Amino acid sequence: MDPRASSLIRYSGDFAPDVVARASGSWLETTDGRRVLDFTSGQICATIGHGHPRIAAAVRDALDTAVHLNSRLLSPPVLELADRLTGLAPGGLDRVMFLSTGGESTEAAVRMAKLATGGFEVLAITRSWHGMTSGAQALTFAAGRRGHGPGAPGVYALPAPYAYRCPIRHCRDACDMACLEVGFDLYDQQSAGAPAAVIAEPVLSAGGILVPPPGYLTRLVELAHERGMLVILDEAQTGLGRLGAMFGLDVFGLNTPGTVPDFVTLSKTLGGGLPISAVLTTAELEQAAYDRGLMFYTSHQSDPLPAAAALAVLDVIAEEDLPAAAARKGERLAGHLRELKKRHEAIGEVRGLGLLWGVELVRDRETREPAVAYGDRLTDACQDCGLSLNITKGRAAGSTACLRLAPPLTITDEEIDTAAEILDKTLTETPIS
Repeated sequence: MDPRASSLIRYSGDFAPDVVARASGSWLETTDGRRVLDFTSGQICATIGHGHPRIAAAVRDALDTAVHLNSRLLSPPVLELADRLTGLAPGGLDRVMFLSTGGESTEAAVRMAKLATGGFEVLAITRSWHGMTSGAQALTFAAGRRGHGPGAPGVYALPAPYAYRCPIRHCRDACDMACLEVGFDLYDQQSAGAPAAVIAEPVLSAGGILVPPPGYLTRLVELAHERGMLVILDEAQTGLGRLGAMFGLDVFGLNTPGTVPDFVTLSKTLGGGLPISAVLTTAELEQAAYDRGLMFYTSHQSDPLPAAAALAVLDVIAEEDLPAAAARKGERLAGHLRELKKRHEAIGEVRGLGLLWGVELVRDRETREPAVAYGDRLTDACQDCGLSLNITKGRAAGSTACLRLAPPLTITDEEIDTAAEILDKTLTETPIS
């Protein structure tokens, strides 16, 4: 570890031992000359790989035109990005706000929902991740809930659709959505009569790559709207191609009248490594929030430089048809992972979509006892062998251990094969006890 790291505040445990000198495509190069294959896409933000020339060109142009403006002033990249995103989104989502992070987009969407409905009660799914700012943290159940007092009032939890470890001890390996019905029933009994919104991710990524069963999200929209609640779909990790379609809502059938969410938030995948997020909503809800005095004003709202980078990302996604590529490459990756499960008893389940996959680790397949310490050792061993991936775990997430694989959408078949070989080697050489 570089001794200079001792000057930094540790914000998520210890820092990784490697120091990265440069990054290009799907690869990182450390200061000591090691090459590491990045199967985390940075923070799932390097959508089209590290150092893409189209993003670099957009940034250089912004340096010559405008990098930052007062948030009330608009620029051509921001106006063009608004047109592009509202054109890509399902019908009705024709208003957009640009911010910097996923946490901010969550905060803005929730604030607008509360203004529009007049309520304050918000439902979120257990094992979810919606951000680390105060309001978003209250809706995040995967981690970070302990030690700093109560979160925002009016937050209620819906049990996650986790068929491998059913949270209501009802099903096993095939979710029948009883968890969803039970969750709304519990909310009905606890509500103070002030419904505002339900927030959900298409796939619960930080919670262990939990893919909901067919019909789950359409039923969630139906149950929410029956109660006068608006629906916020958090597409921070799933938007812009990662699941094999432009949006996760396309994969799960939330793109027809009556099923479209009231808000869609984007962040990580939008900037290609630069900080930008977005909230999409309808003209009706934008007007309602405006009429009721919406105030959400930050220093880097509608900044031109990240908007220019986002336009470059959208261009590359469209020109190279990266959603279709993610679907095809995802099947290649999934095939490798399923073969590894056949050979390694520590793999309890493999699950995912497109280029977002999880490998749940267990000490025993029959009892499904989580292999948390083993997951830490395996992650370190992969890093040492040249493969960067991370593990989703934590007390708030139930102390499970799931490797998360989310490479850039520009990953090559050869790089996928290399990652599988490294994972196979580390599973073989790293004892579970």
